[in-house]
Amino acid sequence: MSDDHDHEEPEREEFHHDPLGHAEVSAGMTVGELVEQYGHAGIGAADVSHAVDVYEQMLGDDDVTNFFGLAGAMVPTGMRQVVVELIRDGHIDALVTTGANLTHDAIEAVGGKHHHGHAGPHDHRMSAGDEHAGMDPTEYDERLREEEVDRIYNVYLPQEHFALFEAHLREHVFPQVERTVSIQEFTEALGKANLEVNEEDDIEEDAGIAAAAYEHDVPVYVPAIQDSVLGLQAWMYSQTSDFTLDALADMTHITDLAFDAEKAGAMVVGGGVPKNYVLQTMLVVPEAYDYAVQLTMDPEHTGGLSGATLDEARSWGKLKPTAENATVVGDATITLPLVVAATRERL
Repeated sequence: MSDDHDHEEPEREEFHHDPLGHAEVSAGMTVGELVEQYGHAGIGAADVSHAVDVYEQMLGDDDVTNFFGLAGAMVPTGMRQVVVELIRDGHIDALVTTGANLTHDAIEAVGGKHHHGHAGPHDHRMSAGDEHAGMDPTEYDERLREEEVDRIYNVYLPQEHFALFEAHLREHVFPQVERTVSIQEFTEALGKANLEVNEEDDIEEDAGIAAAAYEHDVPVYVPAIQDSVLGLQAWMYSQTSDFTLDALADMTHITDLAFDAEKAGAMVVGGGVPKNYVLQTMLVVPEAYDYAVQLTMDPEHTGGLSGATLDEARSWGKLKPTAENATVVGDATITLPLVVAATRERL
């Protein structure tokens, strides 16, 4: 005899709420209007819309101290000014980034340039008549090496700009710090020097991220500074002088900032050390992040930190149980300007 319960239909709610819509686009619409249309849709479009909602709350709350993590090749690929203007408008209270981003930032501050290039010999933008077209990929990059050109995917940087950067450090930065200093004090000296040389030499390009941070008293932390040309140059200088970097001193500085924050928000672009450094700060203070947005290219299922969700960070106590948070998976050179522009439009 069969049980009547075997034939019961499962109960579920009636779906009358929040129906998915279809994004509508038109000529002349603003970025904010486009993101509003994203909110009607699903998958990544909905994630971008949610990220803007959270970032708007974060920046619109005057009680929030905003921590910003910047990883990846964001400066050499053209995202420099987005970060500069966030600093100048008071939307970043502490910046955690890589030595590489500050290296490329300083190069442009003192007159160097990055250039559009090709992602390899089979890049669809390369003309058939280009001497590099059709080369073996290894041969292609070996040729660039011979030509003294460094490649960052489809961006080229002539190596003479590194020589310019190294001279800048020796002449204008290291003389300010001939002692033991924190990394944050070192980046402050870098920003000061970048600003002064940029103005004195009337450089066409903006003085950049470190300079803006120096002007607006925004601390810049580079916890993995050794992993960059900036770090290599600092190490080389330390071999012939009394200069050295005290990495642990920065942890006191950023922890005090987090401890004193009435509320805290995190915008994390990319992953790696900057992401972890921003989030781990809350492990040693009584509170946790009230808001957090991350823009990453990495999936969560590999178990790596860069793709780890902000919900996962709750299990560590890095975010409050009630924290508003959003994650967008995609190329940050696309998602960062989009999220920032739409948020600014609302503010």
